[in-house]
Amino acid sequence: MTIVDSCGWIKVFTEGPLSDRYWDFLKDLDQVVTPTIILYEVYKIIKRERTEEDALLAISLIKRTRVVPLTDTIALSAADAGLKQGLPMADAIVYATAMEHNCDVVTEDRHFEGLDHVIFVR
Repeated sequence: MTIVDSCGWIKVFTEGPLSDRYWDFLKDLDQVVTPTIILYEVYKIIKRERTEEDALLAISLIKRTRVVPLTDTIALSAADAGLKQGLPMADAIVYATAMEHNCDVVTEDRHFEGLDHVIFVR
């Protein structure tokens, strides 16, 4: 199971650099877990940079994955990860969700460098 970080989804939807590498992790959407914070980030950025219609189309694809809400357990684990690893809130939530659901995080975000269960796309 994997979590494709927001940066990956955005690259896919905007056909940005490395989008083909991210697609490799999205071939089987049943094996992708998506924290709700990723819905927020992807929708906001695509709506800002493109259109609301494009943002809603992106969300419709993401919703074909296993969307995981922010629970109290994940929130507290995210706070601990934020303190211990110096992660920003959204990244801490993504990482805590990955740990809760035995997933790897697929990303190019440097905030995740040095953490276990992270696959870097370069």
